[in-house]
Amino acid sequence: MLNCIAIDDEPLALDLIEEFINKVSFLNIVSKCNRAIEAIEIIQKNKVDLIFLDIQMPDINGIQLLKSIKYKPMVIFTTAFEQYALESYDLDVIDYLLKPIPFDRFVKAANKAMEYHHLRNNPQTTSAQLTEKPNDFFFVKSEYQNVKINYLDILYIEGLKDYVKIHLSSKDKPILTLLSLKYLEEKLPTADFIRVHRSYIISINKIDALTKSIIYIGEKEIPIGELHIDNVLKILNHTKL
Repeated sequence: MLNCIAIDDEPLALDLIEEFINKVSFLNIVSKCNRAIEAIEIIQKNKVDLIFLDIQMPDINGIQLLKSIKYKPMVIFTTAFEQYALESYDLDVIDYLLKPIPFDRFVKAANKAMEYHHLRNNPQTTSAQLTEKPNDFFFVKSEYQNVKINYLDILYIEGLKDYVKIHLSSKDKPILTLLSLKYLEEKLPTADFIRVHRSYIISINKIDALTKSIIYIGEKEIPIGELHIDNVLKILNHTKL
């Protein structure tokens, strides 16, 4: 069960979030507030797992609230404005819901929060679950489309601050999408992918050659960061004859 609070300065939007929370069996609403400043005391005094948080509010907006609290529960932004999406990824929020919010989209975000909560609180199962591949593909949003990415097609993924470029063997141009490299590192199966640099994740199966400082995938030379050398060498030692 996830204890939730809803924060929104629009009464109708707040009531709708409360209604949605009450429809989801694993969500429990602790409180609802129409001003961010009211929520700070509630967060400090109660066990709150998840916040449904509007952004544009009087006095303190949702982003300022999130930055101000020391203990940060999981957060799902609920807003009518798209322009905060980039900043939200830097704040490691669970999801970003645009109003008007359909119930099925709300449920999808809630499921993501529950999955993350389970992994975070069951570290003994986290490693195994992260290496599983329930599907052979996933979807990312790119240029107003949901693009299917097959695991086997991925050559390497390049981080560009707020975006990533997913380089594929099946396409001439990489797929550009609004995700963080850290997020993908946590989601990709660890048996097949490895972070080798602050700016690169590579497919282990696509390595053509490597030295102590460079990985070669086709004609691409990918640097190995100092912090990642040991992990790369472990894979090399494990797989060579």
